[in-house]
Amino acid sequence: MPRKSLAIAAAAILAIYLGICGLLYGSQRAYLYFPVPRRAEVPSFVMTSGDADVVVSTNGVDSPQAVLYFGGNAEDVSQAVALLATAFQGRAIYAMHYRGYGGSTGSPSEHALVADAGRLFDQVATNHQGIVVVGRSLGSGIALQVAAARRAERLVLVTPYASIAELAAAQFPLFPVGLLLQDRYESWRYAPRIKVPTTVIVADRDEVIPNASSRRLAECFVPGIATVVNFPDAGHNDVSDAPGYPAALAGSGPATTE
Repeated sequence: MPRKSLAIAAAAILAIYLGICGLLYGSQRAYLYFPVPRRAEVPSFVMTSGDADVVVSTNGVDSPQAVLYFGGNAEDVSQAVALLATAFQGRAIYAMHYRGYGGSTGSPSEHALVADAGRLFDQVATNHQGIVVVGRSLGSGIALQVAAARRAERLVLVTPYASIAELAAAQFPLFPVGLLLQDRYESWRYAPRIKVPTTVIVADRDEVIPNASSRRLAECFVPGIATVVNFPDAGHNDVSDAPGYPAALAGSGPATTE
């Protein structure tokens, strides 16, 4: 092939590659956030956070102790309230619907969601002395950042990741994800700052977040802080159905402790 034709072909390939990079950059949050409506009929209130109204589902319990819950990227957290109330009996439950989810206004981003979560913690802390912070899947990165910056009683991470950046790089190995990604959720950066007892729940058959990523995160905590609880027969989406899951959340006895 003549040099001129090769140059034209190379330029075309480069243009296509850059075009795909631009498409990934512009649409990346559509791959990360999947807003869902609020379906469960549980009490809720609206918290004003910056430029958004954030809906928070609760169990309506008046207690000096509370649980904050941050769910997955396609989760209606109102449906988790009943299970959380079973696991953490007697505690007030607060489950935050991310921006764009469950009636909350605004658009989700790492910066916005972490800020909303911190504001919720501060608001809850005015009436509750002991707060357990629970994060599942995407929410594990939010919960970790909140617990690293505030005085939580305990931290629970369900099917967590070391970083979203790491997972995205594995999904798109041909593209410079490190340069393109806006919401990185680098949980490994915050884990060493955690000073309260932490439970890391791993689903052995997790088809979404590799076990290796969860375990890599667990190794980033100061020794003695994190306990890994493994559910050998559970997957990413059904780990909450596993026998012993509520007890693992509460820290009162798991499936397999490592």
